Amino acid sequence: MPIHDWSRVFDGAFHAFHHSWITFIQESLNNGILPPDYYAMAEQVARPTVPDILTLQTRNGPENGGIETPVTGATAVAIAPPRVSSRGRAEIEPFTRRQRSVVIRHASDDRIVALIEILSAGNKSSNGEIQAFLSKALEILARGYHLLLIDLHPRTGRDPEGIHPVLWAEVSGPAPSIPSDKPLTLAAYDAGPPVDFYVEPVAVGDTLIDMPLFLAPGWYVSVPLEATYQSAYRGVPRRFREVLDAGG
Repeated sequence: MPIHDWSRVFDGAFHAFHHSWITFIQESLNNGILPPDYYAMAEQVARPTVPDILTLQTRNGPENGGIETPVTGATAVAIAPPRVSSRGRAEIEPFTRRQRSVVIRHASDDRIVALIEILSAGNKSSNGEIQAFLSKALEILARGYHLLLIDLHPRTGRDPEGIHPVLWAEVSGPAPSIPSDKPLTLAAYDAGPPVDFYVEPVAVGDTLIDMPLFLAPGWYVSVPLEATYQSAYRGVPRRFREVLDAGG
């Protein structure tokens, strides 16, 4: 199923789809994709307080001289790197920001290890909103949480080359150029340290690819974006599907 042009319908339609998509992603992860020691939950923490994240005592980075323990049930980047168009690396210093998140946790102590964010148009609707989102993403990475970003909304004057270059400019500096004919973004971040990114630019009409979700530095599982997108789309009201399907 091709990616739809969600700008053709009002924001509430995507908002409802967004929640459904998260549900199917959560279901998929918890039914055979995540290793037994991990679980996914759709969680929302209202800004500006994030006590669960701010009280976390440990980071996910390796504490044994950079040697990372294998994650049973996950794939090692060293063996099978994610198949994306571009990747990069940066060191990052810890700092404090605010955020709300959908999280993947480790079952042993329920600590956060990774987050999945599906952007809404509202995340880029004003300077204040995009800064709030960037602050959240930067805090996620600074605290050692891995991150998967999905942005299926048109670029704006606030992200003229997509959301990844804007975020990466805050992390490290200029990001590789992203084709203008691929304005939408799938971006996975291994929080390391150092931070690695894996980006796949996409466009309306493309088929979504599976994207890596990192559980530990250098270890990931693949999130079935296309299959879960299709499952969520079946629940979109016909009124909106007729508009979206007509748009290609």
